[in-house]
Amino acid sequence: MKKQFFLLILLCLALCSVAQTRVVAHRGYWKAAGSAQNSRRSLVKADSIGCWGTEFDVWMSRDGVLFVNHDATINGIEIQHAKATEVRGQRLSNGECIPTLDELLQVAQGTTLQLVCELKPHDNKQQEAQAVKKLLKLFKKYGLENRVTYITFSYPGMRLLIQQVPRGTEVYYLNGELPPATLKSLGAAGADYHHSIFQRHPEWVTESRQLGLKTNAWTVNDAPTMRWCVDHGIDFITTNEPETLQQIIGQAP
Repeated sequence: MKKQFFLLILLCLALCSVAQTRVVAHRGYWKAAGSAQNSRRSLVKADSIGCWGTEFDVWMSRDGVLFVNHDATINGIEIQHAKATEVRGQRLSNGECIPTLDELLQVAQGTTLQLVCELKPHDNKQQEAQAVKKLLKLFKKYGLENRVTYITFSYPGMRLLIQQVPRGTEVYYLNGELPPATLKSLGAAGADYHHSIFQRHPEWVTESRQLGLKTNAWTVNDAPTMRWCVDHGIDFITTNEPETLQQIIGQAP
């Protein structure tokens, strides 16, 4: 009888661990009506459907203003090499002006979202280092330091973030080539890799858990891959289809 009770507890714990998979809206919930990638609207819509977090991308203009945009360019203007005056006023697909990070964080204050901030790799690494400092100052300015997770494809950017973020802030690497033990030695919180990397190396999910690291898979948009990630214990899933993922893991609002 005691053995059966113990097994039941283990089963319940296993089910709870699966249910804790968290939904990250990729560039916000940009497929919602009136929305656009990395827009204020996409952030608000991700919050309105109960996503755990929203991911967005940050570039710094050559004169030190942080803008939120996925691509290096907007309407032909290369953000990292342009002055802020050239970038300001450029329109997203829903008619909004491209947001500065300052403007986006003002909106974020009115949400409960975890903010997954991607530092884009800059050609000039001194500029990238300045961007790191400005990121940290802005999140502190708005009292959002406890709600931000940093991710980046840039190895130097990852190292700088790990060195400079407040204690307890999580930094993840996106590039996909480093095994869990290496990430652990560098002080990263875990791997934020394309789902195909984890599917080729499912042992990395297990190793990460054993090392106390977390895993995020991106960008997972189809139901079978979502189920694979959930079944293999991926901690976070970044998706363009957050409502589909919520239904699969039983978190639909």
